[in-house]
Amino acid sequence: MKPENELIFCALGGSGEIGMNVNLYGCQGKWLMVDLGMTFGANEYPGTELVFADLDFIEERKADLLGVVLTHAHEDHIGAVPYFAEELGVPLYATPFTARLVAKKLEEAGLLGKVELNVVRDLENFDLGPFGIRYVPLAHSIAEGNALVIETPYGRIFHTGDWKLDDEPLVGVPATPDELTRIGDEGVLAMVCDSTNVFNPEASGSEGDVFRGLLAEVGKHKGRRVLVTTFASNVARLQTLGEVASACGRKLCVSGRSLDRIIEVAQASGYLKDFPDVIDPKTAMNLPRGEVMIVATGGQGESRAALARIAEGNHDIGLESGDVVLFSSRQIPGNEIAIGRIQNKLAGDGVLIVTDRQSHIHVSGHPGRPELKALYGWIRPQILMPVHGEVRHMHEQARFAKECGIPKQVIQKNGDLVRLAPGKPGKFGEVRSGRLLLDGDIIAPAGGMAMVMRRRLAQNGVVMVTVGPGKQAQVAGLGLPLEEDYDAFRDEAEDDVITALGKLKGAKAHDKEEIIEAARLAARRAAQRWCGKKPQVHVMVVE
Repeated sequence: MKPENELIFCALGGSGEIGMNVNLYGCQGKWLMVDLGMTFGANEYPGTELVFADLDFIEERKADLLGVVLTHAHEDHIGAVPYFAEELGVPLYATPFTARLVAKKLEEAGLLGKVELNVVRDLENFDLGPFGIRYVPLAHSIAEGNALVIETPYGRIFHTGDWKLDDEPLVGVPATPDELTRIGDEGVLAMVCDSTNVFNPEASGSEGDVFRGLLAEVGKHKGRRVLVTTFASNVARLQTLGEVASACGRKLCVSGRSLDRIIEVAQASGYLKDFPDVIDPKTAMNLPRGEVMIVATGGQGESRAALARIAEGNHDIGLESGDVVLFSSRQIPGNEIAIGRIQNKLAGDGVLIVTDRQSHIHVSGHPGRPELKALYGWIRPQILMPVHGEVRHMHEQARFAKECGIPKQVIQKNGDLVRLAPGKPGKFGEVRSGRLLLDGDIIAPAGGMAMVMRRRLAQNGVVMVTVGPGKQAQVAGLGLPLEEDYDAFRDEAEDDVITALGKLKGAKAHDKEEIIEAARLAARRAAQRWCGKKPQVHVMVVE
């Protein structure tokens, strides 16, 4: 499929899900990619760490791909770059802060210098084939969050990226309502818009309000050691925490490699200029408890992050009864159990836990309904196309946009080909989409047999059968809920296998495949009889 005299949109990731954003625009035979993100492994993919969009469609057309434009530096927008950029073989474009973080990823992957990385300074316009591109700064929970204005022969696109409205962003200078209104005055064919917080009837809130909330909360806990956990990438929040520590007369200790990296990159990009000097954990632990504030990674329950190790007592930083942990972050869906485990451990040790439900110590980086309505009024697109949300979020934003007077709404999912112009906008086809997994050092399909087998093993266990000379058999079961009945099960299963093999006559008695299948079925039936499980059965025949 090659775009002709038309403007096409196709999401390979990020539509019907939150995360893993990969968006394509097609025009006059060429493609433009916006963002190349990933998401983190979930319970449905046991043993994996990262999940990527399947890029097979665009990899087959990479000769027509002009470049990848990155809106901002969150992992769900740049995390797949070191895994796919070299294969795609096209230039990357990013503003300075994002470019520095991408460069570090490329360096760690041994790709620095092998992938062209263009730094877009001072928001200058640039052209890629039929696409004219300019960055528009918007507030978000990271430095240099940007929308894109994409000029094409068939109309202008306003691609929001992740955004919010904030009168006190603390870091960066977002576009003003007047500037956004002027973009709308130029005429906008379609707005491709973040849907994450569409169900929130309130505006997301300001970082300035969080500063005041954190200042008041930390001020309550005189004489106590205070630890704050937040998203490492939230440079504005780090600025806030630095100011809060100074205002409260506390030394600041930072724990977590991702925090160290963000601080380094932010300062190199001109942010966090007045950030206080930090002290190391050992120094922090020797200070009086009320004279230190710790900022640590791990607010999403990550097992290897600093907070988890602190909670388990496996870190240079220690917390005791009466100390305080502030969760200055939102709970990402899917992380509830992991976060709860850490919070329960802390609570069991007498540590006071404060979240954004008890105190105004966090605001979202995504727009609520009032912010969406405001942006609709400034940009005034002919078409609203929701992205960056689950199906329910995107359908709700389409309904809301219609209520707000946007003439047309287009709902799509990963793999849908949507023609925006000319003619009536809508879906006209589908392409391959899906998920890939980082499984150890290998990128594998999410629907491959390895993952199917792993799920079955996790659910039902495994039985190993060894068939030796003379049709003797040994059975070993792993992960079966038998405990004290295990020996009896094993003896009976071995007898069943031997009996099944004895029933093979003639050529079948010497056919290896027939032997394996007879042994497999007998062992599986025995396991089902004893515990109600249907385990995976592996048979090895010893000649």
